Amino acid sequence: MKKLTVLALFICLLFSCNKDTKPLSFKTTETTKIYNADINVLLTEATANNAISKAINTSIKNEIIKAISDSESIKNLEDALNEFDTEFVNFKKYFSDRESTWVLNIESEVTYSSSEVLTIALSIYTDKGGAHGNDTITFLNFNPNTGRLFTLEDIINDVVAFKNLAKKHFKIAIDSNTSENLSIEDFFFGEPFQLPNNIGFTEDGLVLLYNVYEIASYNQGYTEFAIPTDILSPYLKVN
Repeated sequence: MKKLTVLALFICLLFSCNKDTKPLSFKTTETTKIYNADINVLLTEATANNAISKAINTSIKNEIIKAISDSESIKNLEDALNEFDTEFVNFKKYFSDRESTWVLNIESEVTYSSSEVLTIALSIYTDKGGAHGNDTITFLNFNPNTGRLFTLEDIINDVVAFKNLAKKHFKIAIDSNTSENLSIEDFFFGEPFQLPNNIGFTEDGLVLLYNVYEIASYNQGYTEFAIPTDILSPYLKVN
């Protein structure tokens, strides 16, 4: 998954939580504001006016704000986007000879839904005129009945056993994707295998994704692999 693609403007997800729970529905909107920098946002949000939807939407926006702003005073997404744009304008004042434009692309997508778990992936690309931009993907796993973010321990019943399983699938993935005879330690800068920060559900199973720079070199790009659901079942608390 090199880049997230929003396949439809409206994504309706039905959860059989209980008889009183209304279906969660999502829509994707594109920012229409014109900025000085090249800023594009395709944001998927829950549409219902209830506590669950508000909790999900707040977590999504907070993750974006954390990724694009270092200011603790920024509390909403619009302010974070304006801050990025203002930084670019100020940059151009001092470096007017630079022809490059700063770029910020944000996309979000629902990658999986069930009555027990909802996964939303965020793709954030920033380029402030350096040698290359910074491209990251973040998985957010939610409890669809509360809107609360799951931790790994909420999803996996035995993290140590799961790590051993993931290590085997990681080795299979790197062996199939490179002709070089590389060990696991080559990817982790001499250290033993570690689980990635980003683990999320898709229709292919559970995807484990290392962003650029987290392991190996920049040229390696993303490193990701999926563990099929049928293999995962004994390790999962939710599915």
